[in-house]
Amino acid sequence: MADVLPLVEARLRSALGEPDARAAVTFLGTDRIEVLRFTEGDVVRYATLGMSAQPMADPTAVLADSVKGPRAELVLSVRPGAADTDRVLRPLAVLAASPQVEGLIVAPGASLDVGGALWPGAPFTSVLVAESGGLVEDLELDAPADPVRFLPLLPMTPNEAAWKRVHGAGALQERWLNGGTDLRDPSRRSVPLD
Repeated sequence: MADVLPLVEARLRSALGEPDARAAVTFLGTDRIEVLRFTEGDVVRYATLGMSAQPMADPTAVLADSVKGPRAELVLSVRPGAADTDRVLRPLAVLAASPQVEGLIVAPGASLDVGGALWPGAPFTSVLVAESGGLVEDLELDAPADPVRFLPLLPMTPNEAAWKRVHGAGALQERWLNGGTDLRDPSRRSVPLD
């Protein structure tokens, strides 16, 4: 199968415009992961490039399929200026490498923890993976390969992450919606959870 990453980058560019910065991270034993930054008006978007190079494999499978299986890239949207959000590049690359490193299948509704603040001073230590298809359309690949999904990441405070573990992703998203939560605010407080 042809390399999917040029197709993925073309899809990101067609949806988000030209990136104004990019950084690459390589972890021992993994493929290179890039993070592209797109700035449009009062929103900065960070998108991974490299996670979709190989399909995510079930960690219990005896052999990993090199063609079939879910593929994804991650997209984080924040408002610039209030925090040093450009320092999110390494945590995003870590999350994008997790299917290779830990055998995770990243899917909507999942929580991903970065083990520290998403950027210096951030009140968030994890993200909720949201449904694809909104901001960046899924990229169909030649059969039998699965499409590449561009999964939005929604930053969660530790309290929100704990509440989500008990009540589920849908219930947390409903709380955010009902509370009028600005999920792009890099310094927002936790939504009321009582």
